[in-house]
Amino acid sequence: MVGRNATSEGSFILLGFSRWPQLEVTLFVLILIFYLMTLVGNLFIIVLSHLDARLHTPMYFFLSNLSFLDLCYTTSCIPQLLVNLWGPENTISFAGCVTQLYFVLSLGIAECVLLVAMSYDRYTAVCRPLHYTVLMNPRLCRLLAVASWASGFTVSALHSSLTFWVPLCGHRQVDHFFCEVPALLRLSCVDTRANELTLMVMSSVFVAVPLILILSSYGAIAGAVLRMPSKAGLQKVFGTCGAHLVVVSLFFIPVMCIYLQPSTESSQDRGKFIALFYTVVTPSLNPLIYTLRNKDVKRAVERLMGWD
Repeated sequence: MVGRNATSEGSFILLGFSRWPQLEVTLFVLILIFYLMTLVGNLFIIVLSHLDARLHTPMYFFLSNLSFLDLCYTTSCIPQLLVNLWGPENTISFAGCVTQLYFVLSLGIAECVLLVAMSYDRYTAVCRPLHYTVLMNPRLCRLLAVASWASGFTVSALHSSLTFWVPLCGHRQVDHFFCEVPALLRLSCVDTRANELTLMVMSSVFVAVPLILILSSYGAIAGAVLRMPSKAGLQKVFGTCGAHLVVVSLFFIPVMCIYLQPSTESSQDRGKFIALFYTVVTPSLNPLIYTLRNKDVKRAVERLMGWD
């Protein structure tokens, strides 16, 4: 399976899950189901937040951004994986690999920063409720969203350029199901320690630092919650903050398992399945996590359907 349809000049072979050919059909079905769930669930949140005026709040503005980001993030790599799992071809052109790496990095970094903005929104709502509308004004919300997207696309342009600047050896077999930095660096004929150090620094800045900021926000929220006398207030806080904290955990924990640990052969194989989780499963679960117990969304659906 590794050598099927060897790549033409200027293309790469994405090895993906070719070591486990018996799993490919099962993986294709499961990934297709999760991908369709991602499309439907996130489009539902985007459309509903746009159509219902009562959801024109900072929380749902950021949630719509997260949904659109998840749609783009999953689409940047999953359709290519489905094609590779289904057919005899498992190649990607050089231009396609460059584009895929750029967008996967861009959207991953943007999501890290956007989750920080969402945690600040929750912190302001719980800890500064009297000043919430002033602090989280529409202009600031737009600036935070733009900063998230801009930081992702800017940093990714630099890091993608550094990755493809490295000369490659004769074979172009990428031991992953999409073009990612560590797998591409393993194809190099030269010393890549400078690139690996850059990757580690970038991972620390855009994974560890956002996680510290998010946990700091929730530390302050926890302190405010403990001082609340009303059970109704507690339930409301847990309803809005709990969902975001689950989403943060589903995104950051797998990413840290991959990018903040030493690379070995066993971790490389394990990393493929971890990457499959945060590129396929997490984006499909986010809409469910935010909507299942969300009364605002349920009421918005009722108004949209004319049941209210």
